Amino acid sequence: MSLSRTGTHQALLLVGALALAGGLYALPKGIVKPKEGKAALRQDAARTATPDGGGMATNGSKTDASSGPRPAETGTIGPEAAGGTAAAPHTQANADQRRELNTLLAQYKAAPAAGRLAVATQLATSYKAVQRFDSAGYYLATVAQAKPSEKAWQAAADAYFQAYSFASSEERKQMLGTRARELYDNVLTANPNNLDAKTNLGMAYMSSDNPVKGISLLREVLAQDPQNEKVLYNLGVLAIQSNQFDKAADRFAQLIKVNPNNVEGQFYLGVTLARTNRVAQAKAAFLKAKSLSQDPALAASVDEELAKLH
Repeated sequence: MSLSRTGTHQALLLVGALALAGGLYALPKGIVKPKEGKAALRQDAARTATPDGGGMATNGSKTDASSGPRPAETGTIGPEAAGGTAAAPHTQANADQRRELNTLLAQYKAAPAAGRLAVATQLATSYKAVQRFDSAGYYLATVAQAKPSEKAWQAAADAYFQAYSFASSEERKQMLGTRARELYDNVLTANPNNLDAKTNLGMAYMSSDNPVKGISLLREVLAQDPQNEKVLYNLGVLAIQSNQFDKAADRFAQLIKVNPNNVEGQFYLGVTLARTNRVAQAKAAFLKAKSLSQDPALAASVDEELAKLH
């Protein structure tokens, strides 16, 4: 897993959400204060989401200034394509971006079928810019359906997976997860050895009625690539969510053996070692994580965790 500002935000959110172990099947993104109650944590998991690539940090519950999207609670996916406009709220869309989206939507509806693909690609790019990954996925899927390829299917699948990973309701999580799984199945039909697609497919199964399938897929990837950082990370997080802290510590120990500079791995290793009363080792992991990142939010969270150690 590559180091990113958002990655450290993921770590901070899970620390605050340990009391909800087992309830966060995707990997929500954002920052919450570790001592907040369950209701606030559930709200933050939806409201303080930030997409891959960063965004402003938030300050826990009741964060009106969250940089993440607040997806519309609707029963459809890709709503604008059904004939609407870009008037739905976009927390990062300014007036120029909304005008651009509306212009592109009008061009898309007016274009002949053969001319829609280029506009669809532009729409997807514009929707990503305002963090509406479900809408981006909708248009990328239209491109993939018209010109199928492994790369095209994965672009659409990845967009839906991003939307799924911080869906603000169980209904949307189910809906977006189903669509992501369908598209990743197409990727793997084109290339069964696409381990990144298989990993995301496994994680998308975690909110389905067959989470065991998801674990099986992750283990398949690990069998093919024992040093896969993304899978080791995800298996570690899933172990935390099911209160298997010893197993989680083993996964994160494997992860930092592969990459000692993985901030998230070091941070989670500290968390799981602390939960299993290995205080000196936990302190070393926390300090290593802090030394690897300039993120003040991570530093503050490390300091708070260190203060809890005896």
